[in-house]
Parts: sequence; structure tokens; C-alpha cells
Amino acid sequence: MQADRLYQRLARQLFDELAAGRYEIGARLPAERELATLYNVSRPAVREAMIALEVQGLIEVKVGSGAYVRRLPGSKDHPDFHATAFELTEARLVFEGEAAALAAMQIGDAELDALDALVDRIARENEEPQFSDKADHEFHLLIARASRNAVIADTVERLWQMRSNSPDCALLHEKARTANIRPDVDEHAAIARALRARDPEAARGAMRAHLGQVMDYLLFTTEERAIAQARRSVASTRARFGRTPKA
Repeated sequence: MQADRLYQRLARQLFDELAAGRYEIGARLPAERELATLYNVSRPAVREAMIALEVQGLIEVKVGSGAYVRRLPGSKDHPDFHATAFELTEARLVFEGEAAALAAMQIGDAELDALDALVDRIARENEEPQFSDKADHEFHLLIARASRNAVIADTVERLWQMRSNSPDCALLHEKARTANIRPDVDEHAAIARALRARDPEAARGAMRAHLGQVMDYLLFTTEERAIAQARRSVASTRARFGRTPKA
């Protein structure tokens, strides 16, 4: 039997507390940092536990405000877990980092030109109002295929499919889109440069650095950007109506 990960243990504890009536519907759960200290877990573990409970409809996480009880568990409810965005990105770090290192020794000139074109497409897609990660997906899959390992290419494609198929991943990526987080052009350009230099270590490092940033974006920057966006919206509304905050 596989042992629970930290976030799963925390989610089970919170589930049991909800079922025991510790929190009423509409009540606000302790803040993320407070939960991390209280249960001696990391903030990423707290974030993943919150997402697991939110997917089940037990809580609602309001950006900049906190997590609120949406409903209490019924007799037929039980903690349910899927692949998380953290686990998915962790797996991508392993497979795509090595795929990039292999690709650096195998990739052809035409593929390198295609990668550069995809970096340009990512930049253009980032300017469009409607979010799209098509060029980002093609960029990573091209590198996986350039490893000349069909198993690696298939695995990378399956990992990308899990972004949409896992409820936990899908929810966090939806929050990222709401916070207007887009693929980082400079990070993708750095990967393309390392591949063009035929440098396996640099390619592996650039890919792992990029995916490490993706993990940070998903777990922390989503909320920070959404908060900043909300503040800008409030400031804009105040400016429109000539209101200033009271001292």
C-alpha cells in the first residue's frame, strides 16, 4: 500500500475536521501560512490539499481572501485524490530535462529552426486576449521527439494530456489562466539556444530551470498576480468614480 503524500494527509485531516463539524458552511479556514505552521507542512503541500478539497466542492478558494467552506462532507463522501500540478511538473522535470539533454545530441537544423519559430509563436500567442498554449505544447513535444526516443516522446505527450485530464491539474491551470499567466518567452528561448549550441548539460539545465519556474508560477504566482490584478481593478474603479481610500 502506497503511503500518503504530505498534502494527502493534510487533506484527510481537514476533511475529517469538516465532517466533524469543526467549521460551519461559509466559515473561513485558517490562512495558508497558518495551516503550514499548524500542521508542520510546506506551503506547496497546503496549496495542493486546498485544491484537492476544492475539486470535491467542499471548499472555495477566493483569491486574496482565503478558503471558505462550501459544503460539509456527507456519509458517501471520502477524500479523493488525482495527479496534482506539482506532481505533474515534477515528472516533467525528470523526463523533459533528460529529453532536452538527449535532443541536444540528436536534433537537426530544421528542427532547431522550427523551435525558433515556435518561440516567436509563443510570444505572439501571449499577446492575444484568448489564452492558447498550442505553441508551448508543440515546442516541448518537438524537443521530446528530437530525443529520438519514442518512449520519452510518448511519455511527454501523456504528461501534457494529464494537464487537462486530472481535475486537480485542470483547476490550477484554470486559475493560472485567470491570473493571466502565460508561457515565459525568455525561458523557452534559453532552451532553444542551448539546443542550438548542442550542449546537453546546458539544455538539461535550461529545461529544468524553466519547469522549476512553472512550478512556482502555478503554486504561488497565480495568487499573487490575481491579487495584483484585483487591486488594479479596484484602483481603476476608484479613479473612474473619483473615490480615494480613507486614511
